[in-house]
Amino acid sequence: MQPGDPVEKHFTRLRSDQRRALTKLGIRTVRDLLYHFPARYEAAGPTGTTVSVTPGTEVTLFGTIRKPDVRKTWKSRRPVAEAWLHDAAGKIKMMWFSQPYIAKTLTDGMVVRVTGRVAGTGAKAYLANPSIDRTPISPDEVHDTLFAKGDAEDETTLHPIYPESKGISSLWFTHAVRRALEAGALERVEDPLPEDLRERYHLPSVSSALVWIHLPQKKEDADIARKRFAFEEVFGIQLGVNLRKEETRKERALPVDVAQRPLADFVASFPFPPTNAQQRAIDEILEDFARPHPMTRLLEGDVGSGKTAVAAATAYLVATSRPAIEGTGAAGVLKRREAGHLQVAYMCPTEILAKQHFSTFVSYFKEHPIPIGLITGSECRKFPSKVNREESTKVSRAQFKKWVANGEIPIVIGTHALISKSLEFENLAYAIIDEQHRFGKIHRQSLVRKDKIAPHLLSMTATPIPRTLALTLYGDLDLSVLDEMPAGRKPVITKTLPKENREEAYVRVREELAKGHQAYVICPRIDEPDPAKELALQAKSVKAEAERLKREVFPSSSIGILHSKMKPTEKEEVMDSYARGNIDILVATSVVEVGVNVPNSTVILIEGAERFGLAQLHQLRGRVIRSTHQSYCFALPETYGQATKDRLKALTTAKDGFELAEYDLGLRGAGELYGARQWGVSDVAMEALKNMRMVEAARTEARVMVEKDPGLERHPLLAALAHRAATEMHPE
Repeated sequence: MQPGDPVEKHFTRLRSDQRRALTKLGIRTVRDLLYHFPARYEAAGPTGTTVSVTPGTEVTLFGTIRKPDVRKTWKSRRPVAEAWLHDAAGKIKMMWFSQPYIAKTLTDGMVVRVTGRVAGTGAKAYLANPSIDRTPISPDEVHDTLFAKGDAEDETTLHPIYPESKGISSLWFTHAVRRALEAGALERVEDPLPEDLRERYHLPSVSSALVWIHLPQKKEDADIARKRFAFEEVFGIQLGVNLRKEETRKERALPVDVAQRPLADFVASFPFPPTNAQQRAIDEILEDFARPHPMTRLLEGDVGSGKTAVAAATAYLVATSRPAIEGTGAAGVLKRREAGHLQVAYMCPTEILAKQHFSTFVSYFKEHPIPIGLITGSECRKFPSKVNREESTKVSRAQFKKWVANGEIPIVIGTHALISKSLEFENLAYAIIDEQHRFGKIHRQSLVRKDKIAPHLLSMTATPIPRTLALTLYGDLDLSVLDEMPAGRKPVITKTLPKENREEAYVRVREELAKGHQAYVICPRIDEPDPAKELALQAKSVKAEAERLKREVFPSSSIGILHSKMKPTEKEEVMDSYARGNIDILVATSVVEVGVNVPNSTVILIEGAERFGLAQLHQLRGRVIRSTHQSYCFALPETYGQATKDRLKALTTAKDGFELAEYDLGLRGAGELYGARQWGVSDVAMEALKNMRMVEAARTEARVMVEKDPGLERHPLLAALAHRAATEMHPE
């Protein structure tokens, strides 16, 4: 069995639902199977005999398999694998529901150890879905194992529990992995980590680690193996990061004139003076603009910290630059030509956000004669209008593209429409990507590769990212942080209320509405594996809550709804109506979490708060930190146990989103952080992100390796590791 073999080659009896499940889990080859690690381990129950079992308890038994078979239940016709376990004291039936394949893995007379829960009573007692291992008939007869201990007490007592998908159980993986190990796949897995590196960090070889993670004798074995694979994955990501940095250094950027004085005048026209953090970020971006290769920078700022103002100031600098560009003319003579206005592309994840940023830019640029364009899936607009210099006007898509192509629109704001093949820029010098974790890598690359000369790239996010996660996922980007708020912003007052006290939240909403302010009510997340069903359930939940609030709580208030099933035009109409103050209370899903800006909103109620990650709760709370008014956030959990209390307490005590993200990382693990699972980083590596020393070590080793071997040509296994990490990881 070769690591690169398709799984179907060796597991020929896979059902269609099992194939779908494996595909969903990303398992296509034998190597993928071996790298599908247990999520946790369960210790075996106390060893007993078939006649000493107690209903409702978990027990470990040694014995011999008899009469393995498959039957169907009488009512539901559900397949059940059955077998009898015989020992010196007697026998007991074992049953595996909806797992008929297990019967095919058992043979009459097979000596096994089984662990499972006792169901039924008396003569009808049986083991339900027990785990099963081949082993000598009793602990007394255990001989030397793979771990060479030789004592009965050292026999493996931890059972791996694997991540499952519909059609594939943890027990299937237990059998499949053991079969792969027994078939020699282990010896053929090449170790990408050089021996000297493994010795430096006391990491086991890949073959030892695979055995220890799938068949641990004790918890320490599994921990060491997980540490090794976590380092391997983070190291692979960092190799890719450093390779991308090397490629970026080879690219050229359009020169931006950073010595212009008008920038100070432009910033002075803002409705508020820039914070020290904003000025620092602007200065860092200007330093990057002065270099010959393109900037790649991540601007990370808490909700309401002023990232859009930084984007506007630096966009102004680019749009007013008219530098000369060297090029080769006829007969190879070097000539200089004026580039015309350099251009800026500002990419947003949603139409609502694109239109909002367009309006913000228009307000910033009203006193400056610089055209600004908006392109979305539904419309194109241009500022200023020929009719009214203070307003924008709707234009045809064809005319809009013509103006962008000839450079007449220096600043273009839009959604995915920005990366359509039919939209060409004349001199794209600066690309800004808002909430970049919501874009796939392909989208970013499409924008970056719009011009032969690569544009400067500024990625922005309001999602609090722990330092280790930022270094790992965005290690190829330089980091600027906005860690202070504009003057006059008051911290939001946050409270967690159990169900019986929710009237306190309603009283506050009534008080804010009486002042002429507005409110959000966020409906809880709905855990539904089918995305289409999830959206439908969310929509139903929003409608039902809006009707209840109108009927029972706020009968005299105007209540609107917003959810992901609505068409873009419907969403726009609702948000426009809410922004104009025609809607008092907006009942919505977390679709409002990203960037929606209505300064008159001063209170937000979050139903089912325990279903959201802390970082996402913080994002939602940010919808009411948009003005100098005092704002309020009420977290309303459906269940209020101690774990929920502890977690939501952090929402009220953390001083900012960054502290909250670090707390979330320590409390739940990076795999549960807002949006983290979609990045394509495994749970093993995500857990490693709690360890700053490991991340820093992987960064250092990767940097040194790429410096010594820039293309990793002398290290093909490391090149493959970096490529695999880049393929599997997609920060979106």
